[in-house]
Amino acid sequence: MTFDMNDAELPRGTDLIPDGSFVKLRMEIRKGGIDGASPFDRELLKAAKTPGSDVRMLDCEFTVVAGPHSKRKLWQSFTVAGGKVDEQGVSIGWKISKGMFRAMIDSALGLDPHDMSEAAKAKRILRGLADLNGITFAAKLRVEPANDPRYGDNNRIDRVVLPGEAEYPRIMAGEALAPQPSQRAARQPAAGNTPSAWGGTAAPASAAPAARVWERPAATPPAQPPAPPAQAPLAGGPTWLNG
Repeated sequence: MTFDMNDAELPRGTDLIPDGSFVKLRMEIRKGGIDGASPFDRELLKAAKTPGSDVRMLDCEFTVVAGPHSKRKLWQSFTVAGGKVDEQGVSIGWKISKGMFRAMIDSALGLDPHDMSEAAKAKRILRGLADLNGITFAAKLRVEPANDPRYGDNNRIDRVVLPGEAEYPRIMAGEALAPQPSQRAARQPAAGNTPSAWGGTAAPASAAPAARVWERPAATPPAQPPAPPAQAPLAGGPTWLNG
């Protein structure tokens, strides 16, 4: 048996989708082995990597399904339980993720975000988070710098694009739109490591070292008494004794 590799798809580079790009995404949930609160969410959630953390997340893979970045992928996790809580004891991470999921539903179904009719509200009710598997919606992406220099930067969802926005119908139709990079403050360099004009890092300033023994100025020698007047050499003495 032989394996013909000629028709294999070439590996994609590590280049990212440009910051501010508009894309149509399909979300797939990667099971993490932990049951969720709904019977539909068996083994759906993933535990945080931090030891002792009670955070549970939805581990998601997103695929661009139309436009110039078609078939490109990105990955993002959403907290659905645990972590810091608000004054009412509700997980702050879950509240943020819940807002994102609602926006995904509105974008996928073409719902007006302000439509609170019974029909619209019914469409936003899920049997479990597993119902979000396969949802397709419009989004704007960003480039998120890596916190660890050992790893590269990543694409993330900056926001979900909703019906009523000018870009929404064009994104859902698969058209190519010019990126609109988000305005974010640049990261400040660490104190004592101000980048130089050519991109290097200046060495941290330090106090001038104390003068070493051999660099100290010599002490002024004490004044010597005047030499006695020279005497005439003895007759017949060696010449190196003269004077």
